[in-house]
Amino acid sequence: MSDTEYLMQTLKEAGLRRTPQREAICAALTKSRNHPTATDIYAELKPRFASLSLATVYNTLDALVKLGAINALGHAGDDAVHYDADTEPHVNLACIVCSRIVDIHSKRVSQLDKEVVAASGYRLLGARVMYYGLCPRCQKKKKEIRGLGIRGLGN
Repeated sequence: MSDTEYLMQTLKEAGLRRTPQREAICAALTKSRNHPTATDIYAELKPRFASLSLATVYNTLDALVKLGAINALGHAGDDAVHYDADTEPHVNLACIVCSRIVDIHSKRVSQLDKEVVAASGYRLLGARVMYYGLCPRCQKKKKEIRGLGIRGLGN
């Protein structure tokens, strides 16, 4: 079963009917490695689906989060919630300047999940480990700006 089909099956089991718009939302989310926002997905799909509303995108994403099928990562310096279809244990790194989010897979995060389950008895639906900082590209820009004597970016 593809990742998109898994998300669609999850929605169906929750009582939501299969629509071309929901299928496109799920496909856009699973193919993206950029941790898109609802607005990103809406902007990508709106040209193909004239009747698509931003509310439909938000409602679909919210349902998938509540069902544990995707993770809501919160903002990355841009005041927008980013979504991640990869629910396997991993670390997210968010740049507070350009809002780019990258994944780092770590055996320690997987071990932490196992510890939490053993200690709590919970069935985990997902987890979020998010670090914030400056990506290498923004660090370089910051150094260039500082070298020009321009104030900003935390000089």
